[in-house]
Amino acid sequence: MLDLRRRDFITLVGGAGLLCAAKARRARAQQPAMPVIGFLNGTTPTNAVHHLTAFRRGLNETGYVEGQNATIEYRWGGNRSDRLPALAAELVRRPVNVIAATGGFGSAPAAKAATTTIPIVFTLGGADPVESGLVASFNRPGGNVTGVTLLAVALTAKRMEILRTLLPKASVVAALVNPAATDAAQELQSAARAFGLELRELKASTVDEIDAAFRTLAAHRFDALFVGSSPLFQYDRDRIVALAARHAVPAIYDWREFAAAGGLMSYGSSITEMYRQAGIYTGRILKGDKPADLPVLQPTKFELVVNLATARTLGLEIPTTLLALADEVIE
Repeated sequence: MLDLRRRDFITLVGGAGLLCAAKARRARAQQPAMPVIGFLNGTTPTNAVHHLTAFRRGLNETGYVEGQNATIEYRWGGNRSDRLPALAAELVRRPVNVIAATGGFGSAPAAKAATTTIPIVFTLGGADPVESGLVASFNRPGGNVTGVTLLAVALTAKRMEILRTLLPKASVVAALVNPAATDAAQELQSAARAFGLELRELKASTVDEIDAAFRTLAAHRFDALFVGSSPLFQYDRDRIVALAARHAVPAIYDWREFAAAGGLMSYGSSITEMYRQAGIYTGRILKGDKPADLPVLQPTKFELVVNLATARTLGLEIPTTLLALADEVIE
């Protein structure tokens, strides 16, 4: 009798355990799946550390935290545009709930070519998203694509004006440009003519060509250097800043990161803010917003950064008019 009761007890306990396990499985099955974000970036994890931090911060502001209630699948192009279409296709097959196409090198066009249904949030430095065919318009993007742009090319004339204010006697300016950015080259020529400057283009679309461009710069007499907007230049900024210092040429750049790395001056909007806004848009889409209804965001604040330490090394005195306009002065 005792053994029978023991068997009945064991059977009861075992049955209860199976029932609890079944309930747990059903509860897990009823929970919504954790959303997956595809993060497609044209550069490398090392290059994008600060940008990724800003993206996650924006995502957090909408209530999503990586590893807690959202998963991020990373794909890195390694500064090679030819790798991005295959990486975008991988994310589509995964599949992901939204793709953040960042870091330049054609990540946004690659993502758009890979899917017409998965929402895409892009970041763009210099390209116009309407002219490049990513969206129908800034206010009503249409389709499955929206994002954030810095419109860096549109600030070309202002940077040239700042360079002219710094060097009123300059006559010949070299411009480091990516030949793929034809619109940027046209803007540069127009801006140079407007300020009475002769412009000599130094074209570079690879790291080796950047070195060759500076060898050309060293062989000629240029009064200053204008560094155009390009993902390649942004992510190889330490080399460019070092080469400008080696050749003792005053240079102006598009983003603060160049001045922080030792460049003389920069004028533009904030890349980290662009990534934060992209994170916010990604979170909003996960919550149900449609890309077609989210206007492409443009910068509203621009900052002039002056590196006084570099100016002293070059033997330059920054005009008080520029110092008064500077948002940040690096000592």
